[in-house]
Amino acid sequence: MKYPILMVHGMGFRDYKHICYWGRIPKALKKLGAKVYFGEQDSNGSAESNAGQLAVRIDSILSETKAEKLNVIAHSKGGLDVRYLISTLGYADKIASVTTLSTPHNGSRTVDMLTDRLPDGLVRFGCGVSDIWFRLLGDKNPSTYSAVRLFRTDEAKRFNEKNPDREGIYYMSYGFAMKNAASDMTMLIPWLTVSSVEGECDGLLAPEAVRWTNFMGICRGSRRRGISHCDEVDMRRSKLPVCCGGRDYGDITEFYADIFKTLESKGF
Repeated sequence: MKYPILMVHGMGFRDYKHICYWGRIPKALKKLGAKVYFGEQDSNGSAESNAGQLAVRIDSILSETKAEKLNVIAHSKGGLDVRYLISTLGYADKIASVTTLSTPHNGSRTVDMLTDRLPDGLVRFGCGVSDIWFRLLGDKNPSTYSAVRLFRTDEAKRFNEKNPDREGIYYMSYGFAMKNAASDMTMLIPWLTVSSVEGECDGLLAPEAVRWTNFMGICRGSRRRGISHCDEVDMRRSKLPVCCGGRDYGDITEFYADIFKTLESKGF
């Protein structure tokens, strides 16, 4: 692969040294010859704040590796952080490709419903408590309320208008889906909520929410289990067969290996 890979995490987690957000995936990519780095942005920061942190991180990586550009693989909200970095902060010339996995590009109708029904004061209070927690865990500038608001469909539309794709960057996007509520018991309540509003989903986001440029399809489990929002980043560190785009993969790590091979074949 010509350029290093920057893996950008989603909301609710940080890039800890000994507890990798991406499970076995980085090791699998390194075996293929990839140079893998991590975004290290705040867990619950706004897109604006996190993009600024990513800018510093990218400058450091490019200086270290002497590479001209990076390939980005981003999960969930991490994809929005990256798009803001590229379009608003002007980092398009430093990014070769962007692959987003279950990123809420179009917003969530479930978030619309919840934020419309719940008192704004209650939402702000809950987000404020979350900010305190994530600041204790290491976030420099947590802003959970800003992040949650960005998941609304109206806010997503405004974000997309201000942060369009940039020429010269190769984009891919993927969606995922659980088969039923029992696919991942840790996502039981979220799945019941989201599926009642939007239908098929990965426990947090429906395919219509994450569909973006060069949509590669909806990935599902090739066995009884589906693919949950947690499974997408190998949270359980266990074998998980995947079926996506008409192709079967024996494990989620093989799915990521195929992303690597696709980028490599395009000269990235």
